[in-house]
Amino acid sequence: MRISKMLGIALVLVSAIAIASQNKMGIHDVSKVTFDTSVHIGSTVLPAGSYVVRHSMEGEEHVMAFELVGHKQVFKVKCTLVPLSQKAPRDESVIETTSANEKILKELVFSGDTAKHVF
Repeated sequence: MRISKMLGIALVLVSAIAIASQNKMGIHDVSKVTFDTSVHIGSTVLPAGSYVVRHSMEGEEHVMAFELVGHKQVFKVKCTLVPLSQKAPRDESVIETTSANEKILKELVFSGDTAKHVF
């Protein structure tokens, strides 16, 4: 009896942590993404590499801070959150390639989120 009660409490705590990791906008506060080549997001150019992405609001604007893993470089970009019809089953990125072979990031979706980031 005592063990089952402890397991029940542990399950409730794990559920609460999972719910708390996603904010009221339907996105995780912290995510990770890797780019194989440099990408443009608006006027910002992110070098190839792995990033920790933190989400915040500055007034009415959603801001994503891309921190290059292993470096102290942080790139901040604004985006628009667009609701999804259901939780995203996987990470996705929409990248366009210009005639000059530049990669432009248009959208980012993180697994489990209920909104996508449009740039």
